[in-house]
Amino acid sequence: NRLHATDVTSSSFRLMWPKLLSQETGYYTLEYAPTADLARKRTQQVSGAHTSLLLSNLAPETTYEVALIPESNVHFFPPQTTRVTTLAEEISPVQVLISESGPRSFHVSWAPVLDSVVSYQVLYGPLPGNSVKVLEVDGRHNSTVVEHLAPNTTYLVTVTAIYRSGKEKSLSAKACTQEGERGE
Repeated sequence: NRLHATDVTSSSFRLMWPKLLSQETGYYTLEYAPTADLARKRTQQVSGAHTSLLLSNLAPETTYEVALIPESNVHFFPPQTTRVTTLAEEISPVQVLISESGPRSFHVSWAPVLDSVVSYQVLYGPLPGNSVKVLEVDGRHNSTVVEHLAPNTTYLVTVTAIYRSGKEKSLSAKACTQEGERGE
């Protein structure tokens, strides 16, 4: 029953604390700074009615020292402190490779493969045009074969990584199918 963080992401977290003050009896001063650089301390005043606050625009994979100082005109409350480490930044696929392209299919692979990805969505459709199909690929895999395509056609392929946090990041590449055999 003290100051703690919930909903931690790569750039934010929510602080929760017990109700020590009320609107009438004072306010809180919140101070927070990266442990590695306490000089970059930020300060915020929060009404005594609050018992939580969302801090955002934080750096990823960084430990913050947080102090909540109840400023009461009735009682003395000692400051409450906690340490919170933000999550690693979610990285989008940085490479999409098209290989083994034939008249009717091609192979799509991507990197890096990350533990924080639940699944990948591979969207593909001919250019120009807006008919897009989707393949779902398990997060443990980093390649798939796209089939039943038209020969001699340029496709736009977009790989979207879907993270456990619910975030999505995408990267696109173009792929061309080979000309079909005569008489096909």
